Amino acid sequence: MKISIPLTTILLATLIAIPSFAQTTSTSPAGVSGQSATQPAASSGQPNQQEMMKQMMEMSKLNENHKLLTDLDGNWTYTIKFWMNPDPNAKPEESKGTAVRKSMMDGRYSTLDVTGKMEMPSPEGKKKEMTFKGHGIDGYDNVKKKFVGSWVDNIGTGIMLSEGTYDPATKTFTYTSEYEAIPGMKQQIREVIKVTDNNHHTLEWYENRGGQEVKTMEINYTRAGNK
Repeated sequence: MKISIPLTTILLATLIAIPSFAQTTSTSPAGVSGQSATQPAASSGQPNQQEMMKQMMEMSKLNENHKLLTDLDGNWTYTIKFWMNPDPNAKPEESKGTAVRKSMMDGRYSTLDVTGKMEMPSPEGKKKEMTFKGHGIDGYDNVKKKFVGSWVDNIGTGIMLSEGTYDPATKTFTYTSEYEAIPGMKQQIREVIKVTDNNHHTLEWYENRGGQEVKTMEINYTRAGNK
């Protein structure tokens, strides 16, 4: 049976529990005041529930950063280049696919569903074409003041989490993340997404290999039908 709990019920339950928690944690580290920016305190020393509720609602509001993501909503086609060969002079592998971006939760988040074809090496060392599918969720976290994202696909079982910034002068998002595709081989990733115009944007993918950043992927997106 599915049970639906209103958000206000959860918030109120949280705020009711806070005073009892505050009473059991009477000590604090030296040099730290009893009142913080994230937990305003009443004259009794307990968190001010009204102020906390006000702040929580303020943090839930949409702003221009969320609109930057919703502006990318729509259907896209893409061409992709891979530099998998360690030889810098080797030609990249290329393929094509489609992508769909949609907003959810009133524009707070943006989903990306990607489908394409790519060649993967088989255990025998021969290349085999496969259907690639990926799913991402992006948003802007008002608390962190950063863009945040997650990514999953059908060639792994992990979830890649990323944080990023936006440069309005160049219309560029820059995300950083860490991913462990193989045990013991954590990799630092940098993604650069540049919005050319309403109908075009590019993604460049960089990996840290032995302390040196190397570009291993480039995707060019074109909107399927002008916006």
